[in-house]
Amino acid sequence: MLTVVTQTFSGVLHHLYTLFLFTKSDVKTTLVPVTFFALAASHRAAVEHMPHAILWLWLHLLHFNVANQVARPEEDQHNKAWRPIPSGRMTSKNAMILRWVLVPVCWAVSWLYGYQALAVSIAFVALTVAYNELSIDGGHWIGRNVLNALGMAAFETGTTLLTSESSAALDSVGMRSVLISAGVIATTIHAADFRDVPGDKKVGRRTLPIVNPTSARLSIPIGLICWTAAAVNIWGVDWLTVMFLVAMAVFIGWRFVFLTTIRDDEVSYIWYNVWMSCVHALPAYYRIVQRSVTAL
Repeated sequence: MLTVVTQTFSGVLHHLYTLFLFTKSDVKTTLVPVTFFALAASHRAAVEHMPHAILWLWLHLLHFNVANQVARPEEDQHNKAWRPIPSGRMTSKNAMILRWVLVPVCWAVSWLYGYQALAVSIAFVALTVAYNELSIDGGHWIGRNVLNALGMAAFETGTTLLTSESSAALDSVGMRSVLISAGVIATTIHAADFRDVPGDKKVGRRTLPIVNPTSARLSIPIGLICWTAAAVNIWGVDWLTVMFLVAMAVFIGWRFVFLTTIRDDEVSYIWYNVWMSCVHALPAYYRIVQRSVTAL
């Protein structure tokens, strides 16, 4: 009896770890930043709602990653051989089944939290199909950047809705937060593509770092500095914070322009996400200041 329980427990852990491996690369770059974004952007964030919001976000992240990795298994052979399909932990056939099973699972979970969350989930599934099955991301870097921005906006909207005391709708601060984030991603998300250039070339993907590497690198400091200026102006940030964010944008931009090995690009992208997390925190700063002014 004990052996059966042990084997069952080991099997469950094996499958859970396999699911985690599908999303491992995006924990630092999506799961954590979007969670902090939701805390900052939501109107009266409820701590008790956070487990629900994180579960919703992780399920949709899992859905996207399974769809993406099933569509392009040859890419992971070059870039991330430890993932479930190239490592042999899951067959492509079973991953394809999981990919489509996750669609009704995401919709059912979203429905439990209201029609707004369900609408976001349906939109996200449509974007996932456009990105993977329709291969819009591979045709041109503009399509890839725009789809990334829309997908991240869906992540942020759904997670922010579930984090708020009321999941009926985003308020004006939440909407502005999502729009700013989408703009940043649409114009700078190719920061994530420098580290994947060797694998992307082998599968024929036309990312901006492949199509025009010089312009791609120069666009990062320009984009980060411009978006920093826009964000601090919109959220009314104090000068000390402004100087810190500008210095960070300049430092990260310098890294992308002058440090160009694959390892350098991996580290630079981590710094890019640190900057993004700081920008994501600004709506919370704005809300605190507004409440202080209202209280006077």
